[in-house]
Amino acid sequence: MTREEALHAFIAEARWFGGKDRPFTVTAVRELALGIHLVDVAYDPPTSSGRATVDTYQLPISSYDEPQERINHAFIGEWGGAFHYDAVHDRESMARWLEAFRDARRLDGVTFHALPGHDLDTTSHSTLFSGEQSNSSVAFGDDSLMKVFRRVTAGANPDIEIHRVLTEAGSEHVARLFGWVDATSDDHDTAPVQLAMLQQFLRTVAEGWDFALTSVRNLFAEADLYPDEVGGDFAAEAERLGVAVAEVHAVLREHFPTEPLDLAATAAAMHRRLDEASAEIPELAAVRAPAAEAFDRLAALDVKAVAQRVHGDLHLGQTLRTSLGWKLVDFEGEPAKPLPERALPDSCWRDVAGMLRSFDYAARTVLRDLAADPDTNAQLAYRAEEWVQRNRTAFLEGYASATAPLTEPDQIMIDAYELDKAVYEVGYERRNRPTWLDIPLAAIARAGEGR
Repeated sequence: MTREEALHAFIAEARWFGGKDRPFTVTAVRELALGIHLVDVAYDPPTSSGRATVDTYQLPISSYDEPQERINHAFIGEWGGAFHYDAVHDRESMARWLEAFRDARRLDGVTFHALPGHDLDTTSHSTLFSGEQSNSSVAFGDDSLMKVFRRVTAGANPDIEIHRVLTEAGSEHVARLFGWVDATSDDHDTAPVQLAMLQQFLRTVAEGWDFALTSVRNLFAEADLYPDEVGGDFAAEAERLGVAVAEVHAVLREHFPTEPLDLAATAAAMHRRLDEASAEIPELAAVRAPAAEAFDRLAALDVKAVAQRVHGDLHLGQTLRTSLGWKLVDFEGEPAKPLPERALPDSCWRDVAGMLRSFDYAARTVLRDLAADPDTNAQLAYRAEEWVQRNRTAFLEGYASATAPLTEPDQIMIDAYELDKAVYEVGYERRNRPTWLDIPLAAIARAGEGR
């Protein structure tokens, strides 16, 4: 088996590979220091322009003269007289990466950057996190965490860019950035490809999504209590989370350029997304009216609005509740968008709307997992809505307490962004989880009933 054949077979089955539904060919492999390989994959059929769509994936490789049973589960293939493994599984290889961060090394085609203020513990063993879809995360004891980006492209990665700004500004709501890795080329006009970032390891109490699900389950277990009477009431946490999001937005607004937000153009883009999704999904076409009306109200607003850098894909799954408070993670933005689009300014209400939709998803997810008779289901649905509304209100109150009281135009913008998010969710669920399609569809329908 050739190197290209082995890489093709390995990438095709990798959890982080985003092109599983399309035939592809490995067209180029660039080898850098520390066994880092940048692999170009070209998809077939080509785009309408006649040119193949190409993605570049990063594959750190550990190579040995003899088979390594300890990492046999990460075996890629044998070529060139050596045995090759996915290096994120290899503690020896990861130790070399950590030492390169400590020394801020410049190697063949690779530069390790280190921010001042933290002495890395290079004696700690690495542990690969399981469960991630698009990247690979490696913990070094309880000192630091490295995120290895798998699909990479030239230009600044928003996760690194934003974490650096928030770290240097002293924000308490993110893990501190310790460093990052660039791949460079001899062409000085080509932007570096950012390969990985190293950040503070966070000792978590819970992931935000799991924390919220526990609260909903506690509510459903207490048949005669209101959400504010249940031991696991989430509202105080939702309010603190609102404050955290607002304070992160304030730092981003201060350190990144802002620009006027064209509300008419924003509403037109929302209408376009709604039209495209409705044409493909009959269930959405049947309930689309509340979304269209919300977008019309947005277009009619005569107020000045600001676009700024935001998280771009904020929901409970992008938050961690730690012993030191709420932390926001994963500032890469919406994964389906090209990198340049993810770095564009947007309204802060985009992030707020994403979190509001996440509260709804948390309650409906627990509700759909329960097998009960129709009367019980109706009662639980009512209680789920109570939980959603209580935590929506608390989150918005927290956000407003750190910024300014919400105005009627603010609420119109929030409603529009929230329904735009729900339209996106309809398309996502239709493609990936058809049995969940009812969650965003019901949210759009409820908007027409004044909730």
